[in-house]
Amino acid sequence: MNKLMKSFLFAGLSALVIVTGCAKQSGGAGTEATQTIGDQVKHEIIGIDPGAGIMKSTDQALKDYDLKDWKLVEGSGAAMTAALDKAYKDKKPIIITGWTPHWMFGKYDLKYLKDPKNVYGGDEQIHTVVRNGLKQDEPSAYALLDKFEWTPEDMAKVMVAIQDGKKPEDAAAEWVKDNAAKVDEWSKDIPKADGKKLKLAYVAWDSEIASTNVVKNVLETKLGYKVDMLQVEAGPMWAGVSNGDADAIVAAWLPTTHKDYYEKYKGKFEDLGPNLNGTKIGLVVPSYMDIDSIEDLKTK
Repeated sequence: MNKLMKSFLFAGLSALVIVTGCAKQSGGAGTEATQTIGDQVKHEIIGIDPGAGIMKSTDQALKDYDLKDWKLVEGSGAAMTAALDKAYKDKKPIIITGWTPHWMFGKYDLKYLKDPKNVYGGDEQIHTVVRNGLKQDEPSAYALLDKFEWTPEDMAKVMVAIQDGKKPEDAAAEWVKDNAAKVDEWSKDIPKADGKKLKLAYVAWDSEIASTNVVKNVLETKLGYKVDMLQVEAGPMWAGVSNGDADAIVAAWLPTTHKDYYEKYKGKFEDLGPNLNGTKIGLVVPSYMDIDSIEDLKTK
């Protein structure tokens, strides 16, 4: 009788161990499902190059929203979109620094997190900025740069073509060919330059790669300039056009993203005004994430 009771007791304990083990395993998924957004993404926001204005704005957002346990990861635009692509394919949570126009909004279903404290500002513009004296030295280039203006939809076509595998210069040439009427308006009645040299500086953002290659193509094919493109970070880009090492940039994000550079070098360049309206910056997540505001990042 004692042996029989011992057998039942042992069997019961064994079953309890098995059930408990199963509960722990199934409980792992439940625990993950109830994790905070911060826990799910290791309290990391995937950023781009440290010189970008959006990185400074994000640093400020971490302070203003009291996100003390969060970290902004520095990298590059390419590294950021690679991380997004990997997370998106696996339906994993991710938070990135984002901006529009950008091809990723056409490829993925994304959303901006609401910014009730308005840290990132409202809609921005991209301006054309030239070195002092360009109007006198190269009036033809100045005139075309002053006329250059396009839309986010125009820019998106070039960006998507590049993302699909075309070389930037080929994507730009294709857009110029397909939009001959618009391009002719930019170059109308402007004298040819006959092989004179120009330098355009730009940052390696997809948007700026697109716009700078388009302007380079038009300056060369319509006016006869020989154009060099200088890829640098935001600080050197502004310094270059301010000290004359570069003739122009079509990549000045204002009034928020490049505000510090604008103020630092004010008077050392000429602002020709916006070449594109309707840009935006902020924190971006895939639409499948159940989060709507930067305030939701704070651990309750």
